[in-house]
Amino acid sequence: MAATALARDWPLDPAAHGYPQRLGRRWRDQSSAPRPAVPGSIAIVTDAWAPQVNGVVRTLETTIAGLRARGHRVDVIAPDQFRSLPCPTYPEIRLALPMPGEISRRLCDLAPEAIHIATEGPLGLAARSYCLDTVTPFTTAYHTQFPQYLARRTRLPAALFWPYIQWFHAPAERIMVATEGVERELHAHGLVRTHRWSRGVDLDCFTPDAPPPPEYAALPRPIQLYVGRVAVEKNLEGFLAAPYPGSKVVVGDGPARAALAARFPAAHFLGPRSGAALAGCYAGADVFVFPSKTDTFGLVMVEALACGTPVAAFPVTGPRDIVTDQAGALADDRGRAIGAALFSRREACIARAAEFSWERATDQFLSGLVAARRT
Repeated sequence: MAATALARDWPLDPAAHGYPQRLGRRWRDQSSAPRPAVPGSIAIVTDAWAPQVNGVVRTLETTIAGLRARGHRVDVIAPDQFRSLPCPTYPEIRLALPMPGEISRRLCDLAPEAIHIATEGPLGLAARSYCLDTVTPFTTAYHTQFPQYLARRTRLPAALFWPYIQWFHAPAERIMVATEGVERELHAHGLVRTHRWSRGVDLDCFTPDAPPPPEYAALPRPIQLYVGRVAVEKNLEGFLAAPYPGSKVVVGDGPARAALAARFPAAHFLGPRSGAALAGCYAGADVFVFPSKTDTFGLVMVEALACGTPVAAFPVTGPRDIVTDQAGALADDRGRAIGAALFSRREACIARAAEFSWERATDQFLSGLVAARRT
């Protein structure tokens, strides 16, 4: 499924894309920023953090734990440290409201050897401004298909939101991406300074031997499982409305849960699960259905595969980079994808999941950082 990525050396002229000349000069000044061989201190700025439950938070938490285990000092600037307000249309997510200059003062006081901006929200914007004002090289990450995400929530065309993504990430020395598919998409929008940062899975937790939840005992087979946020951008109606016999199970919570439970009374909403209980949900299911079209990776797919459960998904970025013909099926027709995935061998699913390692992913993250040189 992999295709050759676009050339990495295609130059992006910030002025040609509507970026201020001032920003363009600073961005070019950063282009020769050295990478720290082993950064002793790293500042990570993120708008996604606990108590949020999503792939971005889990990726950051796991990576930070791995970095600290290796002896790196990692300082996190996250929403739980500031006053905040509920995100419009998604109150479970809090938007941080730092005081003017507060992020700049924190970063200045921390004096990290590398700065990584994980998200494009208020904290990410403040950190980006600090780096540009002080001519400090930094890296960013593209965790979410932000234009498609906003398009689902606003019913506006995704193309309206790409200029912001281009503007935000253009001055970054590296943009970390999880897959080749995301890399190609960013390249097509003029963002070519990408660096691969994959993901992993805890094979000690997510195992085919995990006992299934008692709720599964009386359910008609095949059990079709979804795990993740229950929100409009995840396209759960695309899963729940699929005309395939058996049982549909949803694990997770979110703002759309009540409405979807009322609309699809035959579906089984089990609420949030974690650890061994979540692994059992995966292992006891016959197929894992991933209906989202806005994810850049999809950690839950790898967790399902590690438990021996094949994946049915749309042929879009994320699933294309994870699901092989031996470990599931991709199709625009939901019923067809589910039916085909059921023929996958569990051993092939487990073998595919074993290709993803948090240790290697942390190595990739470290190799993509740049030295926070100051002038």
